[in-house]
Amino acid sequence: MKNSKLLRSLGLGLAIFAALIVYAYGFKVTKVNLDETKSERRQTQLFRILRALAKPEIIEYDKEEISIEVPFFMPCPEGGFQPPEIDKSGTYLLLDKNCAEPGETVRIEGYNFEPNISGPINFLPPSGVVLGLGSMQTDAEGFFSLEVKLPKRPETAEQKIQTISRKNVGPPNLTRSALDTWDKIIETVFLALLATTLATLLAVPLSFFAARNIMSDVTSPILVIAFNLIAIPIGLFFGGKAAGLLKSLSDFLAVNTIVVFIVVIVGACLAYFIFKKSVPQEEDELPSNSEKTIQYLGLFVSSLLGILTVFMLSKLMILIGDRLVIALGSFGFLGKFIADIGDIIGMAFTGVTALIVAGVLSSMGGKLGNWVLKKYNLSVLKILGVIFITMAGAIWALVIMAGINWVYEINDPQVLIIIPAIVGALIGGFAGVYYKPKAAVPIGMVVYFLTRTIFNVLRSIEALVMAIVFVVWVGIGPFAGSLALALHTIAALAKLYSEQVESIIAGPIEAVSATGANRLQTIVYAVIPQIIPPYISFTMYRWDINVRMSTIIGFAGGGGIGFLLQQNINLLNYRAASVQMLAIAIVVASMDYLSSKIREKIV
Repeated sequence: MKNSKLLRSLGLGLAIFAALIVYAYGFKVTKVNLDETKSERRQTQLFRILRALAKPEIIEYDKEEISIEVPFFMPCPEGGFQPPEIDKSGTYLLLDKNCAEPGETVRIEGYNFEPNISGPINFLPPSGVVLGLGSMQTDAEGFFSLEVKLPKRPETAEQKIQTISRKNVGPPNLTRSALDTWDKIIETVFLALLATTLATLLAVPLSFFAARNIMSDVTSPILVIAFNLIAIPIGLFFGGKAAGLLKSLSDFLAVNTIVVFIVVIVGACLAYFIFKKSVPQEEDELPSNSEKTIQYLGLFVSSLLGILTVFMLSKLMILIGDRLVIALGSFGFLGKFIADIGDIIGMAFTGVTALIVAGVLSSMGGKLGNWVLKKYNLSVLKILGVIFITMAGAIWALVIMAGINWVYEINDPQVLIIIPAIVGALIGGFAGVYYKPKAAVPIGMVVYFLTRTIFNVLRSIEALVMAIVFVVWVGIGPFAGSLALALHTIAALAKLYSEQVESIIAGPIEAVSATGANRLQTIVYAVIPQIIPPYISFTMYRWDINVRMSTIIGFAGGGGIGFLLQQNINLLNYRAASVQMLAIAIVVASMDYLSSKIREKIV
């Protein structure tokens, strides 16, 4: 017993000693220097900055400059110098000497000045070169007294001693810093809003792929996976090519607004009519092969018409938006918005089309795989599984290597084609041998880990670094900042969303699944109702994070209030910088209040 207590005490002592060593080394690495901290110079600088930050430069007054001059001789002329009588009913100066030798000291007293103001005291020789003698500071009564030393160079004619002071006139006005801060804080709020909105639209669906409880039971036979993997790159290639051709056709048809409008209406109506006729209706008998062929052909034609219509709609929005920019005058930004949305649709729909075609072909590949599983025996399926998963491994290895080559520009056929194809084929062949043809492969967990890895990589890269890249791509300004924040926010929100999905109650999912609902219906009716309130909370929280992060984004040229803050800090204008800090604090606090009200209404 005593030995046990002794060992515990010894272990505790060693742990404390180890902690001391760790923190002592930490002090050494971080270069803790208390002597520098306690130095008078450092403390003076610190207090100066803190006082400046405590007095934000928000309002100012119009200034009226008051210049008071008294005649003075240096050196004294023969017979001395008698100045004119001073009017003491207003602001005036008194000198203890009316003339003096170069380098002598003169006492200057000021009366009836504005209380608590400061200003320069100048020596005005006949040459016109203004020489500063010092600065005055009046008390609460508007009085000051100061001794100044005269210049050492002699003058023969009459000189003057001058004081310049300024007093506030009229009502208070917002300073230039306050006005600039207002413009930039509005820019910052909307910069963060656009970034958060774009990120939310992408993070919500992606979060389900990163939720373990949703993906853990997603399984598929190895042969079906092989057909899916082979179909996806084929779909991406042909979908991208088809979209490119249809986009070129839309460029050819975009003669003027009327033609584009007619093509959009006619194309939409035809696509809907053909699609409705091609969708199989409820029938007592199964359709024949010729009828299926006609249905599939109709779906294909309606899809092409639909894609062409979307591209033409993009052209129409651009044409209408450009016209509205001129027609709406001050509200021309609405037309610019419509044109930009149309341009975004046109740019993005090529990729969207490729993804849709890849999804359709992947679904068809899955159905083909299931048909093969039902048709052939295990020995044939084993051979087919090895063959097709080997092909899939080789194809995806080539796809991945093509992406790597785009970045590193290797351009070596052996490295780009032969080695990846062999390695991918070996990995696929091993998987085909390892798994039985009808065994359930946990494809959902593969997608889960892959998605989480991508999110972790994106979150590990600071938005500041992303902003540097986007500034090169789209130029300096808030647009680059929006894109950088959006990319970082997608990863951050998707992680938070997925963890919320993982923590939902399992009961509703089991209840909905028991009714025979498919996976999509289960998510819609059992998962989404449980996650709406926290999703809103996370989104609002991320919005105010993005407002604060835009401060740093601005340092890399990403626009927003950060650019203005950096500029004032570099110029040591801490009173102006304090205005920007105060604006950020007010906006974040306001958004916190707004988000609490929204959650209160929804929950």
